Amino acid sequence: MSRESALSDRSRRVLPPIAEGEKRIESSDVEENNAPEVADEVEVSADAPKGQMSVLDALKGVLKLALMHDGLARGLREASKALDRRQAHMCVLNENCEEEAYKKLVVALCDEHKIPLIKVQDGKQLGEWAGLCVLDREGNARKVVNCSCVVVKDWGEESQERSILLNYFQTSQ
Repeated sequence: MSRESALSDRSRRVLPPIAEGEKRIESSDVEENNAPEVADEVEVSADAPKGQMSVLDALKGVLKLALMHDGLARGLREASKALDRRQAHMCVLNENCEEEAYKKLVVALCDEHKIPLIKVQDGKQLGEWAGLCVLDREGNARKVVNCSCVVVKDWGEESQERSILLNYFQTSQ
């Protein structure tokens, strides 16, 4: 069986039999309505409290956007290449990394090329943010891989999270 016939067999819908006196409606019988559907408008109150986003929340959002735009380098090999080539906009390092030489190398490359460095406590959480996990049907992360270093090579699109991180880097210098 060819692939095309297998796909067409799966895509066929089995319709229940038509009872006596009923008429089956074909797609050609229905008029096409090209008018766009308008959703109900929801009014947002102006006095809603505007919460401040933490640096870790902003970091999570930036990593998610960079992952969608294929702008992350994950792991020592990719990260060190991106840092040495000066392709990195920022670096995230797991403080609890067991390999001291690993941490020294990443910190030295960031210092040498003046690339901002953020240190996080949990490697599993960093791995989840960097997309090193499997998502189940509900969108929960499973089988999360520990990650020691992530480098952002491409920010993706302009976002509030990015501006928060850039402000954080400027104030921490």
